[in-house]
Amino acid sequence: MSARLTSALLVSALIRKVESEGGTAMVLAKGDATAGALLLLIADRGRTVAIRERGLRPDGSPGWISTGPADLDDGEGLASYLERRRKFDSDLWLVELDGVALDTIDALLAAM
Repeated sequence: MSARLTSALLVSALIRKVESEGGTAMVLAKGDATAGALLLLIADRGRTVAIRERGLRPDGSPGWISTGPADLDDGEGLASYLERRRKFDSDLWLVELDGVALDTIDALLAAM
């Protein structure tokens, strides 16, 4: 078993990395500092374009996977999805990453 970063440390590292790439990051909801799951809302000028969370890839290996409602442009549907997720898991972190290209964020996540 390999050591795993705490959720708080991972969020802090993500925020610093996104900011060093010229973007902004904001914790929308703080979860459990040690082992809370992370839901990353990746935005472009305030519009959510993707959502990532840790999970199992199709090949069974752990990694960051796409999740969320099919229509991210539906603000009401997105808000409802996030509310349901937080209601189900109060330890869940919601973190918005904005101003950095999606492929750059995916590369950052792959390195973590």
